[in-house]
Amino acid sequence: MSTEHPGIKIPRCIRMNSRDNVAIIVNDNGLPAGARLESGLVLREFIPQGHKVALSDLAEGDEVLRYGVVIGTAARELPAGSWVNERVLRMPEPPSLEGLPVSTAVPPPEAPLEGYTFEGYRNADGGVGTRNVLGISTTVQCVVGVVEYALERIRKELLPRYPNVDGVVALGHGYGCGVAIDAPGADVPIRTLRNIARNPNFGGEVMLVSLGCEKLQPARLMPEHFQAPAAPGIGQDLVRLQDEEHIGFNSMIDSIMAMADEHLQRLNARRRETCPASELVVGMQCGGSDAFSGVTANPALGFASDLLVRAGATVMFSEVTEVRDGIGQLTARAATPDVARELISQMDWYDQYLNRGQADRSANTTPGNKRGGLSNIVEKAMGSIVKSGSSAIQGVIGPGERVQGKGLIYAATPAGDFVCGTLQLAAGMNVHVFTTGRGTPYGLAEVPVIKVATRSELARRWHDLMDMDAGRIATGEAGIEDMGWELFQLILDVASGRRTWAEHWGISNDLVLFNPGPVT
Repeated sequence: MSTEHPGIKIPRCIRMNSRDNVAIIVNDNGLPAGARLESGLVLREFIPQGHKVALSDLAEGDEVLRYGVVIGTAARELPAGSWVNERVLRMPEPPSLEGLPVSTAVPPPEAPLEGYTFEGYRNADGGVGTRNVLGISTTVQCVVGVVEYALERIRKELLPRYPNVDGVVALGHGYGCGVAIDAPGADVPIRTLRNIARNPNFGGEVMLVSLGCEKLQPARLMPEHFQAPAAPGIGQDLVRLQDEEHIGFNSMIDSIMAMADEHLQRLNARRRETCPASELVVGMQCGGSDAFSGVTANPALGFASDLLVRAGATVMFSEVTEVRDGIGQLTARAATPDVARELISQMDWYDQYLNRGQADRSANTTPGNKRGGLSNIVEKAMGSIVKSGSSAIQGVIGPGERVQGKGLIYAATPAGDFVCGTLQLAAGMNVHVFTTGRGTPYGLAEVPVIKVATRSELARRWHDLMDMDAGRIATGEAGIEDMGWELFQLILDVASGRRTWAEHWGISNDLVLFNPGPVT
């Protein structure tokens, strides 16, 4: 690598492993035919930034390696200097879930990191929030419009009285009725909604708006809080719109506001206090990925992940289809054989889920991924796994489950940004780190989202949307360790109240539930 900026005319490429027979082009805007690399290799055609160049002659059927892993075979002859992309590669079969290494390469724990803290909100249940937010849960999509109207009034009329509250959000969703609520898989969206309400950023406050006739009744959504068959429809924690007490629309709004006011009073009494870094629950995700994701942002996040684990924190990585092709790497790192078996179980469940939908893992890769140089899901998966760092995997949770324990955890989720974020929110994360190469304005209203750009060109163009530029690794301006430490400190700062760009602009995405059950 060079300290020169990638936008200059000196041709640059990055080879990830000594076994690789391809490398990716670093220069902004790519390189033209005839460009000569430092090795003396001459490009036979224009190759865009992030895309692969063949480093040696490849015959049809030859294996193509990146990260030291076979990402496909050549679909035709590819002379050295050729552009290697999805159109000239055949994707390999997925690795078998049989005969995988089980806890054969468990890394020993590194020395603890002590003395690192952040300013958070302690909750009665032992969790710690990084924000102080009133979350209004809902049982069904039918009530969301009413709740959103009430939210506008709450923000204008109530929040100014409570300066220690960061905001109020409606936990709206498309579930609750018109679904086979007793079908296999229906427990996933229900427990997701239940656990989102328990996210530490909501301070233990339970506030629910129900319609009344929906399948997802309050007692089913939160059985520990609302008792069947007839919880009161208006009160401290529940507003049910169909109850006879509501005469007209404004009556519903008044009830929601009165309920919110009680909860806001308690939230306003909370204060930040110094908490050890071990109270962090960090969710990691990548979206709008490109070929630099596995070179810059994800390795930096992997290093920061290891630092967080050493500090005693909980760190989650996810996205089943983006680890499926590297499952052997993960089972080998599983702290115990039981953890390895649970990893395999989650992969198998998702294989069957995709088979029922007549899809396979190749459906993951987007047009933007391919424009960014990722030829297929195998290549994408290798770059995605890097953000898990090198720590032992201590546990596995299924979709919608709440995380328990410390250390590196695999949270099994689909790879779609909004679904994964929603499920990590349910798992209990209090900080979200999101890496991107193509760029995304993604955000969550419930937790702060730190966005890390894989390329300096993206960080410059989206200077007020990206929180960190990891592209400096590709240019040689910074090393992976430097960026990892910088990201670790940024996580602590954001957990203490520093606003991210998404928070600055107030942009956020909807919650999107994973519902593997049928809709009726």
